[in-house]
Amino acid sequence: MVTTEESGSRVRTRQAILQAAIEVLSRNPAASLSEIAAAAHVGRTTLHRYFAERSDLLAGVVAEGVARLNRATARARLDEGSGAEALHRLCAEYFDLGDLLSLIFAEPQLVNDPAWATEVCDDDFHTVVTRGHADGSIDPALPATWLQSVLWSQLYAGWSYLAEHDVSRHEVLGLVTRTIAGAVAPRR
Repeated sequence: MVTTEESGSRVRTRQAILQAAIEVLSRNPAASLSEIAAAAHVGRTTLHRYFAERSDLLAGVVAEGVARLNRATARARLDEGSGAEALHRLCAEYFDLGDLLSLIFAEPQLVNDPAWATEVCDDDFHTVVTRGHADGSIDPALPATWLQSVLWSQLYAGWSYLAEHDVSRHEVLGLVTRTIAGAVAPRR
């Protein structure tokens, strides 16, 4: 019989391993399982109890990534305010997922996992852009697929800038959101 404390401990250990995998792999996609175990402050045998093989760990990272993106999208309250305001909130929420999204950019095969296709859906983003076109807050000449690429590229630029310069997270987020706001604004 598993006690609540044991199951809570198992959950915390699993989360520590997944977080370490996201952080380590985002900086070095070829990192070893030993490096990930060390970053999680667990032994390699403990890591293997949770994830028998690297592919199991990567599947866990994908599932965790989907869950984090879905939570960030929910926190952005995409159904509130103008389309541009919702896009601004989404940008801010996604900015906090830097390690996870940097890993996805570095390892695009993770996005080929069927979980992304079924769980991370672009419908909400398209709805926000369509609303922005209708309410006049987003330039109607800019299609949603283009704006999604602009969002991802600006987030990546922001994370790179943060890593390479002596600036605060707050400053960089301001730069990213200002750039996005200017990019989507309707031309007068």
